[in-house]
Amino acid sequence: MLPAAPEFVYLCETSERLSATATPGGPLQGLTLGVKDLFDISGLPTAAGNPDWLATHPTPNSTAPVVQQLLAAGAQLVGKTLTDELAYSLNGVNIHYGTPLNPKAPTRLPGGSSSGSAVAVAKGVVDIGLGTDTGGSIRVPASYNGLYGLRPSHGLVSLEGCMPLAPRFDTAGWLTRDLATLAQVASVLLPPQTAQPMTELCLLLPEGLALWQPIAECLASALAGQFERVRVEILSAEMMATSSALFRTLQGYQIWQTHGSWVSEHQPHFADDIADRFAWCQTITAEQQAEAEQQAAQFCRDWRDRFLPNPDSLVILPSCPGAAPLLAMPAAALANYRNLLMGLTAPAGLLGSPQLSLPLLTDQNAPWGLSLLALPGADQALINTAQALQPLLTEVITN
Repeated sequence: MLPAAPEFVYLCETSERLSATATPGGPLQGLTLGVKDLFDISGLPTAAGNPDWLATHPTPNSTAPVVQQLLAAGAQLVGKTLTDELAYSLNGVNIHYGTPLNPKAPTRLPGGSSSGSAVAVAKGVVDIGLGTDTGGSIRVPASYNGLYGLRPSHGLVSLEGCMPLAPRFDTAGWLTRDLATLAQVASVLLPPQTAQPMTELCLLLPEGLALWQPIAECLASALAGQFERVRVEILSAEMMATSSALFRTLQGYQIWQTHGSWVSEHQPHFADDIADRFAWCQTITAEQQAEAEQQAAQFCRDWRDRFLPNPDSLVILPSCPGAAPLLAMPAAALANYRNLLMGLTAPAGLLGSPQLSLPLLTDQNAPWGLSLLALPGADQALINTAQALQPLLTEVITN
């Protein structure tokens, strides 16, 4: 049975089966934790946002290593949080278990698929929201709920004991209300890295996103003294459409390879939009996948050459096209918006790059995230840069 708060599927204090407990004295002591219901916790079901998944999978008898790391560092588990069905959505809507209420913009989507983790953090119920990010499932709800959210470099944080969606792109990430807490979690989960200073900044202007252009121009002027080189580059509509299409094809092919047999055998009840995407995944051929991989390799070379040419290069771009869509947005409009959104989120997935969303912008009186993106392996440098720049970024944007 679900608790009253729809962001949770399970509150740990209501069960005697919870075996994971915090270790006192660690760097995360005193911080509370919500864990997306894709990660296994010994003795607790993993529903992955769908009752048919829950009914066809046994209760785990072990806990995912990333959860163990957080608990060993002193974090106190509050509960497991809601996810979109099999994590295959960016909206935060779940027809089976409800839609968590975005506390910063109640008439708008909370963002998914780490919806429960994001809302629990935004409401102050937990300090750390553990989630996953494949196509934007940390960055998008961070933007919509006014949170800090990190998608780490691909493969940097263990996904053992976590239900996969598309392993080529899946990452484990986290959401917090402040940058200091995000950095504390990073000190626990990220391996040691050489965090060299970022000396070259590229501010991207996504074509057609008029409300971002004056912000980017102000930032370029204000940040000129912080970097050896600052430039502004157009992110063309063609490049955004290409990255979105390539990502969706490669992700979709892997999704069907990962879950196709289960879907075919059990015929689960999905929301219409998610069911349509699974049906489309089934149509992607190996030849289409191979062609997309070749095109993606060229896309990544072009992206790095233009925007991230050096190990100390940094990109700033909006996390999303603007404020979260309204809950009442028609399905067709929401599908079109998803394609535009993926044009901003797909590059990090294709590159395997870390991307950090900062809650510094507003649109229509609702939160809107600004992102820092770097080459794979520059996670700690990205966090250090964000900590150094945040006062100036905040001053420029608020003025």
